[in-house]
Amino acid sequence: MSLNTVVLYGSVRTARQGIKAARFIVNQCVKRGHEVTLIDPLEYPLPLLDRMYKEYEPHEAPGVLQDLARIIIAADAYIVVSGEYNHTVPPALSNLMDHFLEEYFRKPSAIVCYSAGAFGGVRAAMTLRAMLAEMGMASIPSLLPIPTVQDAFTDDGTPVDDNYPRRAARFLTELEWYAGAMKRARERTCQRSECETRDLV
Repeated sequence: MSLNTVVLYGSVRTARQGIKAARFIVNQCVKRGHEVTLIDPLEYPLPLLDRMYKEYEPHEAPGVLQDLARIIIAADAYIVVSGEYNHTVPPALSNLMDHFLEEYFRKPSAIVCYSAGAFGGVRAAMTLRAMLAEMGMASIPSLLPIPTVQDAFTDDGTPVDDNYPRRAARFLTELEWYAGAMKRARERTCQRSECETRDLV
C-alpha cells in the first residue's frame, strides 16, 4: 500500500546535522513507493505559537500555516525526526507540531531520533512519545536511533553504514502495518460529521 507520509524535522541551527537523517528516511520511504513530504522549519517558518490553525476562521490562517495544514491533513502517517536538546525535543520541532492537533488524529507516527553522541537521542524520544500520544498520533513501538549523526550520512542522506537501510526497512515495515490498518479503520468507521475537514481551497 502506497502511503502519504509526512516527515517532520525540527532543527533550525546553522550547523545542523540531523537534516541528513531526515533526508535518509525520506529517501528510504520513496524507495518503498510512498509519497513523502519533508516539513523543514527553515522552509516553513512559523512564529512562536500564538494561535493554532484550528483557532483561525476558514481562509484566515497565515499562508505558511495554510500550506502546512494541506500537507498534514492529507497524510496517512508521520515520521518525526528529532534531535536531543537538554534531554528533550528541540524547541523548533515542538513549536512546529503544536500549531496543529485534530489534524493528526487517528494516524500513526514513528520516531527517528539522533544525537552527536552515543545515545542516539533516545532520551528525547521518550518525551516525544508522550507528546505524540497526546496529539492523537501515537508512535509505533520501535525507534530508529542514530548516534553520531554527523558521521552517519552524507549531506544528501546516503548512509555511510549499510546497516542503516536494513534497520530502516524493519522500522518502516512496522509503520506501514499501523498506517495501513488505521487507514482502513478510518475509511470503514468514519462518519461524515466526524471526518469532514475545513475547506482548504
